[in-house]
Amino acid sequence: MTAEALRNRIETLRAAMRPLEPDGEARAELGERALRHALDYLAGVPDAPANRPWAEVFAQRLDPEFPETGRDAESVLDYFAACVERPGFATTSPRFMAYVPGGGLFHSALGDLLAAVSNKYSGFASASPGAVRLENAATAWLAEVVGYPEGAAGTLTSGGSLANLTAIVAARDAADAEGGGAVYATRFAHHCLDKALHIAGRRDAPLRRIATDSRCRMSVEALAAALEADASAGIRPWLVVASAGTVDTGAVDPLAEIAALCRRYGAWFHVDGAYGGLFALCPEGREKLNGIELSDSIALDPHKTLFLPYGTGAVLVRDGRHLLASFSASADYIRPLGESEVGPSPADLSPELTRHFRALRLWLPLQLAGVAAFRAAQAEKLALARYLHARLSEIQGFDPGPLPDLSIVAFRYRPQSGDPDAFNERLLRHVQEEGRVMLSGTRIDGRFTLRCAILSFRTHIEHVDEVIEALLRGIAALQGGADA
Repeated sequence: MTAEALRNRIETLRAAMRPLEPDGEARAELGERALRHALDYLAGVPDAPANRPWAEVFAQRLDPEFPETGRDAESVLDYFAACVERPGFATTSPRFMAYVPGGGLFHSALGDLLAAVSNKYSGFASASPGAVRLENAATAWLAEVVGYPEGAAGTLTSGGSLANLTAIVAARDAADAEGGGAVYATRFAHHCLDKALHIAGRRDAPLRRIATDSRCRMSVEALAAALEADASAGIRPWLVVASAGTVDTGAVDPLAEIAALCRRYGAWFHVDGAYGGLFALCPEGREKLNGIELSDSIALDPHKTLFLPYGTGAVLVRDGRHLLASFSASADYIRPLGESEVGPSPADLSPELTRHFRALRLWLPLQLAGVAAFRAAQAEKLALARYLHARLSEIQGFDPGPLPDLSIVAFRYRPQSGDPDAFNERLLRHVQEEGRVMLSGTRIDGRFTLRCAILSFRTHIEHVDEVIEALLRGIAALQGGADA
């Protein structure tokens, strides 16, 4: 093909791809339309159900699903509202308390918009020094919140699973390079621990399930006995994983006492604080988390306790050199352009090379709302959990469970007759199908238990009262025979 023919072909292709780059007027119209849609959605959040039927995902059908030419923006947004926003869980709802939610701060949504539009590559300092500086500033602030000393380092991740994996790889390289070291955790450790050990090549590491006390916290005495038994048998204690807020009950293990045992036996002390670690920001939470600053590594989820959108985790390592030792790598085709004063490149602290500019969704809300607002919101959630526990204690028939360490309340209803586990399962199903509030359940020592996880920044005392009302409606329906 001649150069002239190629030129003509290129011009034809250029015209065909024009929808990918709308002009300024089209961008303004599309942006305003999308913003109006988002604002309308947020306006409906206070009264919208916390759960809607899954079948609504097929309320409309696109045919074909992926068209050759673009659709009208209004019809696409209508489809999105009907088939994506409405069905299933509404984690944006103030009455969503089934699982620890990703909050979805509006400030963070704006941060994501700015990050996506600028499309800064935040892996290398030489490529985007401003973006890297923000991430390093954000992780340094997180380290300050949990009480880590100077010399700590961290990186933002997609969530707690990758944060825990990153920490375990660093712990493996620093303290179990040859393998054979034993791992210690309770039965309440998040299942991502098992996945991380598998990915890190430690699936067959000796795993000791440490007993818990009456409040579902790791028993210091049981841990001490397990460490001593292994040391005496010539098995090296490698990794102790404690929880700063378990999934089932929100329990916080006795971190300071565990840290002392880890120092005595030379074990790496990792805290899974994905749910609760950042409660260290408020005084009430800090008291519960005493000793978290003594750990060697921590997994955190700002998309939980700092109310950010899903996809915002973090890992911190007390001695940041361990992250660099495990993850720093280079090649001729990605050699940095030079040294930078903004700190290490996130790609050298993390398994990820290509990465979203996550820091802006954390940095921007802290700038616009201020740290004090986050501190107050956390303290309110802790108080709301205690309030729910107190309300349940006052209502005949409820076993309110242990006093919550953080913001999860694990409780049961005790019917006058019949199988209490079956009754509580039916009660949960009734509440979920009603859809006004969302709770979840678990089994603790074989007993079916209801869970209320209070952590949305939108959840306030009137919404906790609605939980009580929904439970009482469900109990009345079940006991009246309205639900079999």
